[in-house]
Amino acid sequence: MNASTASDFVLLIVRSSIGITIAAHGWNKIFGGGKIKGTGRWFQSIGMKPGVFHAWIAALSEIFCGLLLSLGFLTSFAAAGIIGIMVVAGWTVHRNNGFFIIKEGWEYIFILSIAALTIATLGPGEWSIDHVLGISDDLMSWTGFWIAGGLGIGAGLLQLLLFFRPEK
Repeated sequence: MNASTASDFVLLIVRSSIGITIAAHGWNKIFGGGKIKGTGRWFQSIGMKPGVFHAWIAALSEIFCGLLLSLGFLTSFAAAGIIGIMVVAGWTVHRNNGFFIIKEGWEYIFILSIAALTIATLGPGEWSIDHVLGISDDLMSWTGFWIAGGLGIGAGLLQLLLFFRPEK
């Protein structure tokens, strides 16, 4: 296996692992445990109001962005969606718990965000829909970095500004 093929293979593994993990979180919000109504009650309790609306937004965003990232389709925008989701999760759930995930800290969401940003910057590799469509070079490098980081952080902050209303 040459270096280029190895890089494409590893990018496929990382994209798919991160994407499927994110999509599974979205799927679980809809079909797991308390289903979407239970997820909505939880969102309401952490200050994302209206809760059911945000449960649907989070679940569908996680499924959609996770699958796009896995496929390497509109990769930088998929990464932006994941980063935006993680910004909201970080602020609403994890920020006061320290770094380590074992204490519900922000370790996990930080790593997912950095992985998404890295994939957007490096590009999805040749084994991606972006490459097949001939758009991967246009959406990677600094362009990918700024799309994923800027749009992701901006969208997350905007959602918090508009909808985060925790109880006093």
